[in-house]
Amino acid sequence: MMLYPAMNELLAQVPSRYQLVNVVAARARKIASRAEEEGLLLEDKPVSIAIREIAEGCLNDTEEEMVPAEEGWMDPADEESPEETAE
Repeated sequence: MMLYPAMNELLAQVPSRYQLVNVVAARARKIASRAEEEGLLLEDKPVSIAIREIAEGCLNDTEEEMVPAEEGWMDPADEESPEETAE
């Protein structure tokens, strides 16, 4: 069975499989949440979109967050930081 994107493409963007799972899960939750808030219908599942974005190199290495993709998915600057939500 051929999988796209290949694991080696994903691991070129994220250093370990464990971290890859965490990054994909976090990004997929953000995509699903944003789609629900805006009432958008997604053509693909949030996990598939997240994996595709990572393979395309939309990961900001310094913050481990996704930068806006061409489709305009979630700008990290739009989100509240953990410090803001703790108050």
